[in-house]
Amino acid sequence: MRKPRKAAATPDEVELFRASVSDVIPLPGPGRVRHELPPPQPVPAQRLRDDRQTLKESLSHQHPWDAGAESGEELCYLRHGVGTHVLRKLRRGHWVIQDELDLHGLTVEDAHALLVVFLNQCVRRGLRCVRVIHGKGLRSKNREPVLKRKVAGWLMRRDEILAYCQARQADGGSGAVIVLLKGVSRDS
Repeated sequence: MRKPRKAAATPDEVELFRASVSDVIPLPGPGRVRHELPPPQPVPAQRLRDDRQTLKESLSHQHPWDAGAESGEELCYLRHGVGTHVLRKLRRGHWVIQDELDLHGLTVEDAHALLVVFLNQCVRRGLRCVRVIHGKGLRSKNREPVLKRKVAGWLMRRDEILAYCQARQADGGSGAVIVLLKGVSRDS
């Protein structure tokens, strides 16, 4: 329902209003400066969505950490702050391999659980250099190494891992990785 429209003021009413307010003195201003507020910062909605998706994928066992990075290059990793000479020595076999873990034929979940237990035991025992055999993936679907990428991602997330690299041909080649663990301080 529409409201009835007010009739416009007649010229006599306008003149009468102006005469009645002609002696009015305006109030002094408050003496305040009104600052314009800066516009709000834009919300990076796409970036927030991407960050949420990345976090979700990193916590999921369904997607490999480097799904699109199939490069065929050897695995290698060096923790930030560790000199490149450490990786060179690891590649050349400077450290003696003190223990190994074979993950052949395991599911991703079983391999992850076994790797965590193995690394925890190695740290407790004070081992410095170990080999993790993940296999070359020759018997897996599409003949692609599933565990190779998974193991690389899991190792990177562990604080006690200083470096790792693909094993030398004599130690397993592209089907294994040599892992260098932090040394235990014997000061206590």
